[in-house]
Amino acid sequence: MSFKLTVLGSGSALPTSDKYPTAHVLNVHERFFLIDCGEGTQIQLRKYHINISKIRHVFISHLHGDHFYGLIGLISTRNLLGISSDLHIYAHSDIKTLLDPQINFLKGDLGFKILFHPLNFKATQIIYSDKKVEVISFPLRHSIPVCGFLFREKQSLPNLRKDLISQLDIPIRCRQAIKEGSGFTDDKGCFHDHAELTIPPPSPRSYAFCTDTTPFMPALEIFRGASLLYHEATFQSDMEIWAAKTFHSTAQQAGIIARMAGVKQLLIGHFSNRYESDEGFLTEARREFPETYQAREGKTYKIEIK
Repeated sequence: MSFKLTVLGSGSALPTSDKYPTAHVLNVHERFFLIDCGEGTQIQLRKYHINISKIRHVFISHLHGDHFYGLIGLISTRNLLGISSDLHIYAHSDIKTLLDPQINFLKGDLGFKILFHPLNFKATQIIYSDKKVEVISFPLRHSIPVCGFLFREKQSLPNLRKDLISQLDIPIRCRQAIKEGSGFTDDKGCFHDHAELTIPPPSPRSYAFCTDTTPFMPALEIFRGASLLYHEATFQSDMEIWAAKTFHSTAQQAGIIARMAGVKQLLIGHFSNRYESDEGFLTEARREFPETYQAREGKTYKIEIK
């Protein structure tokens, strides 16, 4: 029942000696989703002991280099390791045009298929779904088309009340139907409703990823109440005007967004390297939303069942 995020890169456009560009890995029930893929992502995956063969779905928010330049390195490393599973890339349709010339150099030896899934930058849509999780893309606002992503557990079935299952001697063949909403009539002819026989399941967990973007109010309804929100905080409030001109956010604005959306926790990153210290970002965001944390490379953030 894992649901945890590992930060691989937390910097902004210019890489530094202590920060790689944006890349996150989300593990949902042992499904590994890579979100953005800045330069050197494959190095970070190996450094933090994340099995590259488990990365089968990559989500690219937009086509600024610090969010996708690591793709060809990831593809090459995957190939060198002999990984044969398909690689799915969800991104702007132009990503194929950008990658194809490089992939063509590998095509004779490429041991897996690359499947491109173009994003819709004007509407919210479900772009991935299986029995346990769904992924929703939604528009944000930047200088070029950009999507945010919401990763959300699907609601699990309720658990059976073991005391009543035993007391009423409910046959095994009936138990799945009860989980799915049926009631049960016992030997005395008494009917027991589904709600009486079950314990409500925990609330689904969710993770929202928003970068690069200026504060964009329409997106709030998509990730309202999320367990964890990652929101870019490129600048501090002293550069709020410049943030608006470049379609980025300040740490204070990220905190306001988190508070307005009613999320449980906020993670901030994508800090401009013009600041000597990161402490100001955290202080600023926490004034608006106390449950704020800094995205630190190599750190894993667990989202617990509640």
